[in-house]
Amino acid sequence: MPRGVKTWKDAADWLRARGIEDIECITPDLAGVPRGKMMPSSKFTSNTSLALPSALYRHTISGDYPEETGNFRYEPRDSDLKLLPDLSTLSVVPWETDPTAQVICDIVGSTGESVPYTPRNVLKNVVQLYRDRGWKPAVAPEIEFYLVAVNDDPDYPLHPPKGRSGRAIQGGQGYSIAGINEFDELIDDIYHFSEKQGLEIDTLIHEEGPAQLEINLRHGDPIELADQVFLFKRTIREAALKHGIYATFMAKPMQGQAGSAMHIHQSVVEIETGKNVFSNPDGSASKEFFHFIGGMQAYVPKTLVMMAPYVNSYRRLTPDMSAPVNNAWGYDNRTTAFRVPVSDAAARRIENRLPGSDANPYLALAASLGCGLLGIMNGIEPTAPTEDTANEGSIELPRGLLEAVSLLESDPALAEVLSAEFIGLYAGVKRGEFETFMQVISPWEREFLLLNV
Repeated sequence: MPRGVKTWKDAADWLRARGIEDIECITPDLAGVPRGKMMPSSKFTSNTSLALPSALYRHTISGDYPEETGNFRYEPRDSDLKLLPDLSTLSVVPWETDPTAQVICDIVGSTGESVPYTPRNVLKNVVQLYRDRGWKPAVAPEIEFYLVAVNDDPDYPLHPPKGRSGRAIQGGQGYSIAGINEFDELIDDIYHFSEKQGLEIDTLIHEEGPAQLEINLRHGDPIELADQVFLFKRTIREAALKHGIYATFMAKPMQGQAGSAMHIHQSVVEIETGKNVFSNPDGSASKEFFHFIGGMQAYVPKTLVMMAPYVNSYRRLTPDMSAPVNNAWGYDNRTTAFRVPVSDAAARRIENRLPGSDANPYLALAASLGCGLLGIMNGIEPTAPTEDTANEGSIELPRGLLEAVSLLESDPALAEVLSAEFIGLYAGVKRGEFETFMQVISPWEREFLLLNV
């Protein structure tokens, strides 16, 4: 078993059998960055209490602490939150030289109470709403990312790295096997590191951008899949660094090139029977299927900031760059935000093509599944499916971060599914990030304003 144990005794045996010296107790912050503590494995199994300050969930991606505004407030005492290891996630850290393990932790309050605003808990609460109806959602994320040459000066644009041919790879390599082979040793390491952690890759392809790759994961439980994306991002970065290059999950790392998405395939099954809720017994699409789409059309634009969380994210969502900028759905139509792939009745699913790979996987999944569930709960009918290209009309989504934040706060139904506490906290952090961004003067401003205005 490369991954996961059931009891603390099993954990002690697992660590001993592998000669593990240190263990990393990690949890995703609002950005999906691993935070936590490292400790000797002997301490880990001796009931040591692990704590983090609550302020950890109130700082921006640049490490700033925003001003209190609206519903964004700091905990008056900045009291501790407890790390509660989820032993089913225990695995080795294969890139470390000393024998090291890692475990993903949930966050609880000092007396063991649930903390509603942490990303893993936000997703768990959405999944529980499905369970209350006797259902469980199943998801399959696809993660795109770029390999880029090492860049130690943020003022300079990023460039693709040199592959084994000694030349930098160019664009137009979609599904190219030669494109993958340029980085075959790095990809071998990704597979090797993944196998050691019990992470299962379904397929790997070269995407349209230069040195842009995509990893598809097997479908499964949303929390397990969010954990996998969380660990995959770390794994891919580490494998790239080993080869002297960067892996980036920025939504739009290079001007004029395709952005990086995290498409999410979603279905819902009955817990008792395992039957797909999206299909009727005769194989036709169910009312829940259409209402799920209706819910996504109604609410995904309002939760887009959880799928496009940074200023840079909105550079990906622009016309003519192979990303949807609409709120349409269609059958096997890649220009729509919500695509229904060709499948049999048992595998009927809906692909959300809006999230960027910069999104926190826990929050992107929580938003997407929460929107679909609201559609089912409220019987929301979708529009007619789009037969032609959906990207030629006006943009039907928020065009920037502040607009997206305001939309998240605008609908009380979202607070019921995601928690008002989370929305207030997240909105405050995002506004803080926007203010930090506004302090930076861009090359465009120097180019066109310096001598003209």
